[in-house]
Amino acid sequence: MELFDVYPLFDVNIVKGKRCHVWDDKGVEYLDFYGGHAVISIGHAHPHYVESISGQVAKLGFYSNSVVNGLQRKLAERLGRVSGYEGYSLFLVNSGAEANENALKLASFYNRRKRIIAFSKAFHGRTSLAVETTDNPHIIAPVNQNGHATFFPLNDMDAVRKELEKGDVCAVIIEGIQGVGGIQVPDVAFLQALRECCTATGTVLILDEIQSGYGRSGKFFAHQHACIRPDIITVAKGIGNGFPMGAVLISPMFTPHYGELGTTFGGNHLACAAALAVLDVIEKENLVENAVQVGTYLANELRKIPQIKEVRGLGLMIGLEFDQDIKELRKYLIYKEHVFTGASGCNILRLLPPLCLTSNEADDFLFRLKRTICNQ
Repeated sequence: MELFDVYPLFDVNIVKGKRCHVWDDKGVEYLDFYGGHAVISIGHAHPHYVESISGQVAKLGFYSNSVVNGLQRKLAERLGRVSGYEGYSLFLVNSGAEANENALKLASFYNRRKRIIAFSKAFHGRTSLAVETTDNPHIIAPVNQNGHATFFPLNDMDAVRKELEKGDVCAVIIEGIQGVGGIQVPDVAFLQALRECCTATGTVLILDEIQSGYGRSGKFFAHQHACIRPDIITVAKGIGNGFPMGAVLISPMFTPHYGELGTTFGGNHLACAAALAVLDVIEKENLVENAVQVGTYLANELRKIPQIKEVRGLGLMIGLEFDQDIKELRKYLIYKEHVFTGASGCNILRLLPPLCLTSNEADDFLFRLKRTICNQ
């Protein structure tokens, strides 16, 4: 049997990792500036993380959600405190797409509407939730069988307000920072106006923090830069530092009902142990503050490189826009300079390193990037 060929693979077999570095099966060391789509939040193979998972799996990896899981309750308490959302409720799932689907389901149950507003270049998962990218029509999907999504340009509040005032929109879903869309940061004023308009029209505001959350922007959630509180927040990726996990943070305006949501593996004991270890490390090692300091330094140095058209983002979620296609540049970085990065479209390099990145590692990346640019 062969793998189903739906995305290109670089011919590098990574077998080991530590902090912001990984090694292939030939012993070659690479600088990891992508963290598996922002999944690696506290660094590869952190000792506390490894100890927490191995200790838990030796006792119990999973049992039915029909019995009390004390780790789920502990995680809810910790996450609420660390994120500033103590009054919200937590529903644990397995992925970002599943988190967004449950968020939309809750929104529809709440106001009995079906229409969704999303934004151009948004990405919210590859199941039945709305997806819009600029390059590939094969991954654009309807929201669900009965509803549909209307897409607007990011930061166009006049257009969104006119649509919301029709009174039939179930929810607005927006990323704290667009990831797949090229590291586009919503304007603070736009997010604040969006919050006000959703409240006025009875529309549920969903913040997709799956890529931008968990300290990556320099706040625990990127929307906190705008000082707003959404009705629902979705998270995944960095929540488990590589262990598959997602979650929905739910405002107290929603009343839970038995049978409303369900999951088989969501919030299993092993996943909760991983998530608790991640929060331990984030707090103990001040990784949110580190994302601000190292991310600001890195972005400022990147802006000094004349070949980069624009540097955008917050903290350690950075997009580099070039005037030309970056395909060969990215390949050179991987195969010659041994640096992993991400991409968006044909001309944007995405940087999503672990939050433990040091200024020395940032300098190392800058040196390798400049050398790569000179060789293109």
